[in-house]
Amino acid sequence: MKHLIIAISAILGSVAVYAADVPAAVHKHNPIAIGMFLAFVIFTLFVTRWAARKNNSVADHYAAGGKITGFQNGWAIAGDYMSAASLLGISALVFTSGFDGLIYSIGFLASWPIILFLIAEPLRNLGRYTLADVLSYRLKQRPIRAFSASSSIVIVLLYLVSQLVGAGKLVELLFGFDYTAAVLLVGTLMVIYVFFGGMLATTWIQIIKAVLLLTGCVFMAFMVLSQFGFSLNQLFTQATEVHPSHIAIMSPGGLITDPVSAISLGLALVFGTAGLPHILMRFFTVGNVKAARQSILYATGLVGIGYALIVIIGFGTIALVASNPAYHDASGGILGGVNMVAIHLAQNVGGNVFLGFMCAVSFSTILAVVAGLTLAGSSAVSHDLYAHALCRGTASDRDEMRISRVTTIVMGVLSILLAIAFEKQNIAFIVSLTFSIAASSNFPVLLLSIYWKGLTTRGAVIGGSLGLVSAITLCVLSPTVWVKILHHQQAWFPYEYPALFSMVVAFVGIFVFSITDRSASAVSERSLFDNQLVDSELGAPATWKAQLKGE
Repeated sequence: MKHLIIAISAILGSVAVYAADVPAAVHKHNPIAIGMFLAFVIFTLFVTRWAARKNNSVADHYAAGGKITGFQNGWAIAGDYMSAASLLGISALVFTSGFDGLIYSIGFLASWPIILFLIAEPLRNLGRYTLADVLSYRLKQRPIRAFSASSSIVIVLLYLVSQLVGAGKLVELLFGFDYTAAVLLVGTLMVIYVFFGGMLATTWIQIIKAVLLLTGCVFMAFMVLSQFGFSLNQLFTQATEVHPSHIAIMSPGGLITDPVSAISLGLALVFGTAGLPHILMRFFTVGNVKAARQSILYATGLVGIGYALIVIIGFGTIALVASNPAYHDASGGILGGVNMVAIHLAQNVGGNVFLGFMCAVSFSTILAVVAGLTLAGSSAVSHDLYAHALCRGTASDRDEMRISRVTTIVMGVLSILLAIAFEKQNIAFIVSLTFSIAASSNFPVLLLSIYWKGLTTRGAVIGGSLGLVSAITLCVLSPTVWVKILHHQQAWFPYEYPALFSMVVAFVGIFVFSITDRSASAVSERSLFDNQLVDSELGAPATWKAQLKGE
């Protein structure tokens, strides 16, 4: 590991030298920004080296041995959740669409009460490492784990794409080299963090990133408001006057044009979080249910503060960047693309030093999220598919760790290829598609497995698969993919967000195929519900039985 860190540091150093010789076609070179960027990367590599020494078992690799405190996990969840879609993507949506861009902030935040009151406690009490551990409590191991792993891999890959697109654009803007090379650099670092450091390294990178991100957002929002006499009304007035497309940015309709799309997107954002494997996996890193609840409370407060600040930052990009020719290229477009407006705002309000800081923070944001995503995807393959579905629980820890690390490399390659293909897409939109799929596959099965006695393996697998397939199919047939990416003249599905339809398909499919299941295994699965209900509320059997005896 020591030699690897030295090698990576040398590579990054050569990148910086290379950047100094590249003509400033995209940006003006900023040695401070480059220096902070390199300093953060090297620091996180040393964090990974430290974590690698403690990453000795499957429990350490997947869940940091369950030794993370509620306070630490709350910061880590906030760091995991406030991704590139938050700072870069939502700012870009507000910049282009005005008021409607804030639907993402509201939707992302509104999802946390769902997790707190419906999901967190049963998940921690019933699970061990992955979502499938909870689902397989009373359902058949092999089919339910195969479904859960397949759904999780699709979600993780799409989410990885959104983060790598943001990272690629950021590094392209900062160093001035090709977008593809930038994505390759980020993907390589992502694999290193997970391959060697596991959950412990991922957790601390997420905590560090959350502290840096909130610090940067507080300063940026303060500096934006200071230029308008700390008056939101003056900020909004200026933004309305200088918006490049001259739309009514303080009224709805700039992004969402019909009620169906608004409801569908809202459903995806609110319920999709409860189906994201990398978020749910974080509840297994704490030692008990109390710490899990504390995690959600801390995370909700931190995420709420972050999104409130992004509202100010988003309108600040319109007021201070849209009308400034220094941030536009020869064709009139934003340097580096519209996803980079928040980075340009950082330079506007804080100069090159703050630009360097926010570049490093944005990059750390992406690295923290992609590390968590990659770990969730690799654990779904190694723990669910290999160790339980294929080996029926007989795989050794060593073999499971080996499969996890091989999967980490494979997922890194796939996500890099997909990120190159999705280069021109808004990263917040890609995330919304991911949330639609999570809300249509993982969430219905998880919710009903915890609260509905009638659920059977057949209903969960078929209904969940129908939700997964319908969400993916409708995404592909939507105007964004079918027309903008595949370049067909007209989309088969008229709406950009499929959650309203695919969630209905999932819930109806689960219900119908469960109530019509009269097999002996279905009767047995229903009979286990009462035991599951007790364990979901009180914890492992040994724990609650001891409590009943007064021990």
